Amino acid sequence: MKKTEKKVEFKSPKSTDENPRLPVIFAPWRNSYIKRDQSLKGCVFCDGLKKGVSFESLIVYSAKTCSIFLNKFPYNNGHLLVIPHRHTPDLASLNKEEFNELHEVLLKAHSAIIKSHNPQGINIGLNLGRAAGAGIIDHLHYHLVPRWSGDTNFMPIIGGTKVISEELEQTYNKLLPLLV
Repeated sequence: MKKTEKKVEFKSPKSTDENPRLPVIFAPWRNSYIKRDQSLKGCVFCDGLKKGVSFESLIVYSAKTCSIFLNKFPYNNGHLLVIPHRHTPDLASLNKEEFNELHEVLLKAHSAIIKSHNPQGINIGLNLGRAAGAGIIDHLHYHLVPRWSGDTNFMPIIGGTKVISEELEQTYNKLLPLLV
């Protein structure tokens, strides 16, 4: 460095005092997730199943052995979960009827996402166990995440924040008539 040059320290205008390089992004809609009662016992999926198909339960479709839920904290618009009614973390524990219906309903959910959101792709998968990324480890569930080119932009990469442009109730109302 030349004697006339000054070293300039970057400081974002939204930096925190604790970390001057960490910008602050306000996302008040995440409060319900952050402030949820983590001491509750039981299973959010089993609790929802007791309520049946409704926006309150986030269930948009129910068959004999499994249901389709909206993800309460979606990665993208139209993010669905396909869940067996029987509380189990183990795919291999499903009987033939449960396994077959789970995959039939998975196809139904896939078709509904295509019709309702017209994605350019869909990620479908199971996260079995904490090490595999499961947030709810005791009740297996498929994720169906609609994808569009460019949906992974600077916000999640740089800002660590995902912007969802559609309210859950809008998603529910789009999907419900397609699943009846």
